[in-house]
Amino acid sequence: MPLDDIEDDDKKKAEPAGEIDGLEESADEVEYEPVQEGEGLTENKDRAGVRPHEDEEKGLKPKLKKKDSEIKALRKDYDELKDKYLRALAEMQNLRKRFDRERTDYLEYALSEFLREVLVVLDSFDRALKASDGADGQSFREGVELIYRQYQDMLKKQGVRPIDLADKKFDPTVQQAVLTEESDDVEEPEVAEELQRGYWHKDRLLRPAMVKVRVPRKREQS
Repeated sequence: MPLDDIEDDDKKKAEPAGEIDGLEESADEVEYEPVQEGEGLTENKDRAGVRPHEDEEKGLKPKLKKKDSEIKALRKDYDELKDKYLRALAEMQNLRKRFDRERTDYLEYALSEFLREVLVVLDSFDRALKASDGADGQSFREGVELIYRQYQDMLKKQGVRPIDLADKKFDPTVQQAVLTEESDDVEEPEVAEELQRGYWHKDRLLRPAMVKVRVPRKREQS
């Protein structure tokens, strides 16, 4: 190949194509619009969901504040109720201690009043014994009767009364048969004699009466 043809081919390869020239011209004509600062960041935030979270947080703040107020109010009520409970518990313990102390004192000294009345009777016995040497039988008897009445009055004040034996029928619930004798004059057991008086204490049996009982005589079988 001639040298001139080779040079022409090299020139053709080195020259840019027409299309490329056109591209260069269009590239020079492109206008770029300025982007304001933060505009693209806002779009990205909206797309990433950042702004909705901020709205949710703003909506939660009043709710959290309300809940916090409710918790404080409940805590205050709890503290007040706890204080009242502790005060009531302490008061109950004090009342229990006071009751136990008063009950102990009552059990130890319940007979004080009764014993004072017994001492009055004892004083009467002392005076009667001292005067028995120089007194006649009638005066001594009157003194003993006086002491006996004082003793009965003392028991009456305590709710003690004797068992009435006006009905001669034998009652084993309040009478104790110490002696028995058979008799043809009775058809059922009856009290023949009171050996020791029995007493009630209010509505409760204090001591049964000891009696001698007459019972029907057993008939011999023929």
